[in-house]
Amino acid sequence: MRAVTALAALMLAVAPSAMAQSADPIQAALTDPRRPAEDVARDQVRASAEMLSFSEIRPGARVADVRPEEGFFARLFAVAVGPEGKVYAFVPTRTAGRENAYADALAATYGNVERITGALDAMTFPEPLDVVFSAQEYHDFHIPGFQTDVAEMNRRIFAALKPGGLYVIIDHEAAEGAGRDVVQTLHRIEGAYLRREVEAAGFVFDGASEAVRNPDDDLSLNVFDPAIRGRTDQFVYRFRKPG
Repeated sequence: MRAVTALAALMLAVAPSAMAQSADPIQAALTDPRRPAEDVARDQVRASAEMLSFSEIRPGARVADVRPEEGFFARLFAVAVGPEGKVYAFVPTRTAGRENAYADALAATYGNVERITGALDAMTFPEPLDVVFSAQEYHDFHIPGFQTDVAEMNRRIFAALKPGGLYVIIDHEAAEGAGRDVVQTLHRIEGAYLRREVEAAGFVFDGASEAVRNPDDDLSLNVFDPAIRGRTDQFVYRFRKPG
């Protein structure tokens, strides 16, 4: 009987700290022991905490990560939305041969992650979403090899979101006036051009984050050039579906 009482007392003592941790989904996501060490090492340069907060990733949310690749943000989302939430790892058909395996590994590790593979401009999901997220990928969808109608892709994302839902895009900034002309050569896209393109689908611009801006990037180099890789000037835009 004394052993049971002692165990109960221990559980009560531990409970407040456990509750405090679960009350902070961002901290729980950042400190999740399943994250690879290389992901943790990149948290500062990718402003992980700021991106989770800016994207309004909350417990119970339904989130789609469009082309998650190795899963840097999808891992964070899976913990932040909690067991009642859901993360859809959307893999474009164009890159499925390499990236389905990444998404399947995510699903095997996190019970609330599900892979969906399909054409970007035919994108659908099993339920209405709270957030659609894309990090450093949007520019690629303009490359001819992706064979994607980007305007239709944005309309599909608009339709997939709940009223009031968010579309969050991080990408490498291009020079003023460049539009989409350097998406294949520099892997950059002009933020102002992207904003006009997304708003044309019915979205309302809802804010920008400066967390991964770099004014020292002169925007002339390919983002994979060692002189700038990992330190590019990046815009982070949040769009909201009216309602």
